[in-house]
Amino acid sequence: MEMKKFKIGLFIPCYIDTFYPQVGVATLELLEKLGQEIIYPPEQTCCGQPLANSGSESEAKATYLNFVKNFQDFDYIVCPSGSCVYHVRHHYDIIEQTTAVKKVRETIFELCEFLTDILQVDDLKIRFPHKVGIHQSCHGLRGLKLSAASELMIQPYSKIHRLLEKAEGIEIIELDRKDECCGFGGTFSIFEPDVSVKMGKDRISDHERNGTEIITAADMSCLMHMEGILRRQKKNIQVKHIAEILNCNAL
Repeated sequence: MEMKKFKIGLFIPCYIDTFYPQVGVATLELLEKLGQEIIYPPEQTCCGQPLANSGSESEAKATYLNFVKNFQDFDYIVCPSGSCVYHVRHHYDIIEQTTAVKKVRETIFELCEFLTDILQVDDLKIRFPHKVGIHQSCHGLRGLKLSAASELMIQPYSKIHRLLEKAEGIEIIELDRKDECCGFGGTFSIFEPDVSVKMGKDRISDHERNGTEIITAADMSCLMHMEGILRRQKKNIQVKHIAEILNCNAL
């Protein structure tokens, strides 16, 4: 069955645009390989999450409205960041709920859920011969339901695992505490740096103990936090956003 084609607005979060542009490029290339029409609105800025998390949500309204203005005319909006997607879906209720606002909130998707839920991608035919540990970011796990949280008595599932498991040569590492927070938490890492770093070290230790070579996630912010700790500790473990893995040689 031929894959459906959509007109997609690509939203690249500010920290990815600034520090990890390769993740944005990988997201774009992957979606184009899957036959989608991708448009990057040049006037896009932040989703407003940093302002809101700092207690200045009223000041973020102009940013929210700018986001809606830039993305209201697409079939879907796709973003390689679960936390940004969650913010648009669940925190844009402080602005007037016009038809455009409602559409944007209903059509924004994190990359992995767009691939599994909308495009229904089953096998990307990629080769990635590495031991990969999956980090379940909090917004993606408990906000977007990308995976089943371990504390819930429900059937286990993981959209990230589903996308990776058929890659040729991959070994997905089983962790001791598979959905524990890395400690980043946006501004939490600024206001509570000692606790944040200790939590990050705990997550890295779990990966290291179980033989992870590469840590992947659907949120580059979490990977950025752990990458900083890994560099300071001079560890050999690498981090890669899932878009980079899925795009490595996807057909």
